[in-house]
This record gives sequence, C-alpha cells and structure tokens, in this order.
Amino acid sequence: MAGKPVRLHKYLAMAGVASRRAAEALIRQGRVSVNGEVVTAMGWAVDPDRDRVALDGREVRPLPPGRLVYIVLHKPRGVVSSARDERGRVTVVDWVLARGGPPIRLFPVGRLDFDSEGLVLLTNDGPLAHGLLHPSHHVPRTYRVLVQGAVDPPAVEALERGVRLEDGLTLPARVMVRKRGRAESLLDITLYEGRKRQVRRMCEAVGHPVLRLVRLSLGPVRLGRLAPGQWRYLSGEELSALRRAARLPDVRQGGRR
Repeated sequence: MAGKPVRLHKYLAMAGVASRRAAEALIRQGRVSVNGEVVTAMGWAVDPDRDRVALDGREVRPLPPGRLVYIVLHKPRGVVSSARDERGRVTVVDWVLARGGPPIRLFPVGRLDFDSEGLVLLTNDGPLAHGLLHPSHHVPRTYRVLVQGAVDPPAVEALERGVRLEDGLTLPARVMVRKRGRAESLLDITLYEGRKRQVRRMCEAVGHPVLRLVRLSLGPVRLGRLAPGQWRYLSGEELSALRRAARLPDVRQGGRR
C-alpha cells in the first residue's frame, strides 16, 4: 500500500539532511535523485514507502522520531568547524558525510580554528550542546600547543593566572610544559571557557606565538588514537559522562552513539 505523497524538499528535511530551504537548493543543484533519476524540478512528490531518494548517490530515509547522533571527529587543518561555509570551503559536516557518516543534519559543538586540529564533537542534540558551551559550566578543553621560543616559568604563571585580552581577563588555566627548547616549546593547556581563538591569543599575549594547535579533549571525551580526518561514534559511557559535564540527566535516548 502506497504511503501519503510528500514533497521532495520536505522529505529531505524529514531525513535530517538540511532545512527545507537548503533542501530546495540541493535539488536545484542536481544532487538529488528519485529511483535513480535526477530531479531538479520544485514541487516533486515522493512516496516514502516506495520511492528511493538519494543525495549524491547515497540513499536517505526519514529519521525515527527523537533519534540523536553523536560523532567525534579528528578535524584536520584546512577544514571549517561549522555546518556550512559561505566561502565554499569544506566543513566538518561535509568531511564526515563524505567519509561514510550518516546523512543527518548535524552541527559542531563549539569551534576549532581553520588552522587548528583535533577533537570536534558533532551532534543534533541541542540541549547537550547548549549545556557543554554554557559559560557557567566551565567544561574543560585541553589543547596540545607548539609555540615559538622557550616558555619560562613567568609565562606559565601568567597563563595559569589569567591573561588580559581585548575581551577581558581569561579564567585561570592549567598548563603543563611537556618540552622546552630554545626555538620551540610544547605545552598542554586546559581552558575552562571557550572564547574565539583563545589559546592563540593567550600565547601571543605572553610572547609565544602558536605554531601548531591540537585539541585533545572536550570534557571527558578524548581524542585518543583517532588519526587526523578519522571519525567515530561516541560510546554510551562517553555520552553519560558528557551529559553529567553539561549538567543534564543521564538519560540515554535512541540512536547510534
């Protein structure tokens, strides 16, 4: 028995691929097919029970109600930490989708600079994202940072105490010097807030510009051995720990982790 026909752009939105407006753009670009035939006309209707709808050759289906997805990505340099980019650069969402990720409308939790690397969390769980980013929750973020010059104790103390930036004094940080050389030093820096390009600005303020920056962890979730460009689903244990960090009840909902 055939299902109730649904407009193609609405079907794509129901699948979590994009908003209805963005789905219309995908159709006009010739990226959507129905039963193997590319459709570019607006207003096309599909039968959810019989028709096969694909985006860039990959079948998409409407999501079960309430399905939440959590992905950890090791963002490489040169990828944008956003769901879309007006300049047409590759985003973290594009990167994961092109490498077997679910065709679901995801967004990154927080940002990581274009030239930085490391852990980025992607999800469609708005309350969790809000809780992790809320300024009063002070969820820790740890970065491995290669900087210019030999970082001396006064510079470390300044970073740990708080640095005066153009947007105010930073919160106290935790700093571990892993290697100190004449030309370069390697630090692990843990922050308890998330300002734009904060690590880079702090290091610059104490006279040690950043050469390379890798985010190692967000709250209890660690990058581990995930290689640059690789991604994985969050484990149930990690999700429970993240929810505690975000001060949310530990209730596991349906969907892959």
